[in-house]
Amino acid sequence: MPRVIKRSIVRLPTTEEDKAITAAAMSDPDAQPLTPKQLKAMVPMKALRGRPKSENKKLLVSVRYSPEVVAYFKSTGEGWQSLMDSVLRKYVARHSRAP
Repeated sequence: MPRVIKRSIVRLPTTEEDKAITAAAMSDPDAQPLTPKQLKAMVPMKALRGRPKSENKKLLVSVRYSPEVVAYFKSTGEGWQSLMDSVLRKYVARHSRAP
């Protein structure tokens, strides 16, 4: 049997009601309208979520390392992935220089 979804009806205020609501809001010192400067400074919440974007974007790859290599880097503690990246960068820098 199909479900019947009841939707509430949205009733917009009349012009008089809207004026009364606006007047009440304007008389409240804690609920003043935003200034144009404040409105311009607003950003969507979606833009604020997550980590800041990095200048040096990294690629997500799947790699298999020997257990000894992974165990060594994990034994160095927190940030072992960054340490592994640093070691690999140094290796690339040493081996990619022209003689």
